[in-house]
Amino acid sequence: MSLADQASLLLIPSGYKSQKVYSIFPTDGDGDFDFSRSGSATRIAKNGLITTVDSNIPRLEYPMIDGVQKGCPSLILEPQRTNSLTYSEDFENYFNISEITLNPNYAVSPDGTINANKVTFPFASRSMYKNSLSLSGTHSISFWYKGEGSNIGKTFNVRLALGATVQNIKVTLESGWKRFEAQNNGLQVFEITNRNNTTIGTGSLLLYGFQTEQGSYSTSYIPTNGTAVTRQAETCNGAGDAATFNDSEGVLMAEISSFVGLDDFRLLTLNSGNINNIILLGIRDSGNLYCAITDGGVNQFTHISDYSPINIPTKLLVKYKTNDISFWINGFKLATDTSATIPTGLNQLDFNYGNGAYPFYGNTKQVQYYNSALTDSELEQLTSWTSFTDMAEGQLYTIE
Repeated sequence: MSLADQASLLLIPSGYKSQKVYSIFPTDGDGDFDFSRSGSATRIAKNGLITTVDSNIPRLEYPMIDGVQKGCPSLILEPQRTNSLTYSEDFENYFNISEITLNPNYAVSPDGTINANKVTFPFASRSMYKNSLSLSGTHSISFWYKGEGSNIGKTFNVRLALGATVQNIKVTLESGWKRFEAQNNGLQVFEITNRNNTTIGTGSLLLYGFQTEQGSYSTSYIPTNGTAVTRQAETCNGAGDAATFNDSEGVLMAEISSFVGLDDFRLLTLNSGNINNIILLGIRDSGNLYCAITDGGVNQFTHISDYSPINIPTKLLVKYKTNDISFWINGFKLATDTSATIPTGLNQLDFNYGNGAYPFYGNTKQVQYYNSALTDSELEQLTSWTSFTDMAEGQLYTIE
């Protein structure tokens, strides 16, 4: 029997229905999460394609490693975002294409249909562009690109400009679809070109799914067709009750990742319905992983880790017991405390601070809760992997 079989609450994203994310334990449903999102949203499905789910349907997103779907899904939660680029797939209605040759509906796109566009540069120093954008503040720009035939391995340039301030980003074409992502503080001109020491020359590339959204990181694809489209924020809260959690001792573990360019705290908390009695794991706005415990409104324990690649799935764990606290990341015990008291009244597990603030946005591969303190050997096991391959695929590494 594995340690997970002993968990009082175990979430491994797999089962869901409208407004509900099912936990494996407890089996009576008390550990299930309440989910909400008004309107549709997209995800990467098990077949590796972009698919759309309806309002209030949770999104289980499957990891892609070098263009191939591998491993188990994660629960993706995202903030409200608007794609202000009004024709995400119909380039003729949005971009100036007078300098290039465009073949719409030329190839199979990341959504599995033949709606990707082929862009060919007939001469040197040509571009496909959109000017007079007037996007103020930090925006994230994203789209999918792909090479074919002799153009694989060649480079093209993405030019993002605000007056005299210009970003020139060289991109290499590959045989599979890749998503380009960049951030820009104010944007007037968005250009894809064969200028600036690129090697594509009079070659071609495939493009799909353009998005411009206000924020410091790119989120999942929001299709548009004539108007800006907003994907609403998601919530996932309310798992467990007073009988699920132990005020005296226990273990909370989560395997999570979030977005590079994080703009706020992202928290998973065991709480009493408020912030006065709380045990939390999460990511600070600085990008550091951390743990904290508060009893009666008084901080008892805080540890901020120097570990910062928050976009990689990472296992965080806190063991709590009076005068016996430890915080673990990826198989290593980083901090302990022998003087902390434990909060009482713990009765729910939320993807937020316990009062709705600082919601967790990112990917969750698992959450485990145990109603008794475990040994260090068991805690190391919970936060480690069974093999190098398991670790590499779990952290989305390429194995060569």
